[in-house]
Amino acid sequence: MSPQVRIRHGEPGDLSFVFDLGRRTLESSVSPLRPAPPAQLAAMYERTIGYVLTQPHTILIAEENAERLGFIIGLDEIPDEVSGVPQAFFVYAAVEKHAQRRGIGRRLFTSLEDEARARGLSYASFMVTEENIEARELYAQLGYVTERRQLCKRL
Repeated sequence: MSPQVRIRHGEPGDLSFVFDLGRRTLESSVSPLRPAPPAQLAAMYERTIGYVLTQPHTILIAEENAERLGFIIGLDEIPDEVSGVPQAFFVYAAVEKHAQRRGIGRRLFTSLEDEARARGLSYASFMVTEENIEARELYAQLGYVTERRQLCKRL
């Protein structure tokens, strides 16, 4: 990765970038078992981000030479739904297509992990589709393991 890439906290002026890049990368978050029209996906993404903004959260932005290349968003106060153990929940991460495979996603994840540790959280979790193999490989390299599986069946 270029030494000029830096990770910084998001600011209100970054929200349009978060909405835009998120909408452009939604297809990686959709399972082929539950196809949805693009407009419906965009509406659900906007609803999710709208909810996040009402909660204690962290947005980190990766940028190089004033160009925003990616982001990650984490919620601070969403405990594990089974055990109730406090955790950081990583809601969404995306990197511009032309900037992928440069370690930016890795830096975003490790930076958000550092933020969570500083807030006293001992766990981080998130969801990823089975089909997103490249992302799953990165997460495994970062030490993430499958804790549960969500099963789905078309009826």
